Amino acid sequence: MARNDDDNVDGRLRGEQGPDHERDSMPMRLLYVILIALMLSLAQTALTAITVIQFIVMLVNTGERNQRLADFGTDLGIWMAKAARYMVAASDVKPWPWTELD
Repeated sequence: MARNDDDNVDGRLRGEQGPDHERDSMPMRLLYVILIALMLSLAQTALTAITVIQFIVMLVNTGERNQRLADFGTDLGIWMAKAARYMVAASDVKPWPWTELD
């Protein structure tokens, strides 16, 4: 079953930012930014591996993609976008593991 999240992407990227999200102190934000930067580096490596694996799968299956890999890649990309938004202070919502993975 193909998943179509196009209508939900904006909400998944921006997340809830109501009044219950407090801003972190600058030293804490720096610590979070450093940790998220390390996690983004690992995520980029995983995304590269998934891309190569998906390409091989498509070569073997005459263009037919693995939906689970595609879905995981989409979720990873959304997490990366949330992480980047926190790092550049476009959002005060920290990505997973500090908030739910959606």
